[in-house]
Amino acid sequence: MKKGIHPEYVECTVTCTCGHTFKVLSTKPTLRIEVCNECHPFFTGKERNIDRGGKVDKFKKKYGLA
Repeated sequence: MKKGIHPEYVECTVTCTCGHTFKVLSTKPTLRIEVCNECHPFFTGKERNIDRGGKVDKFKKKYGLA
C-alpha cells in the first residue's frame, strides 16, 4: 500500500435514534443512524408480514369479481 493516500481509521461511536450506541472503526469519529440491530423489526422479532395481494386481486376486488 502506498503511504500517505489512505484515510486514517479511528474508533467511531455510532448512535442510533433509539438510543443504542456502539463502537466501530471508521474514518469519521461519530456516526448517527436511524435503525440498528436493537430496534430493527427483523432482529427484534416484531416483524409484520402483510399480504396485500397482487394486481389481479386488486382488480377483482375493485370490480367485484371475486
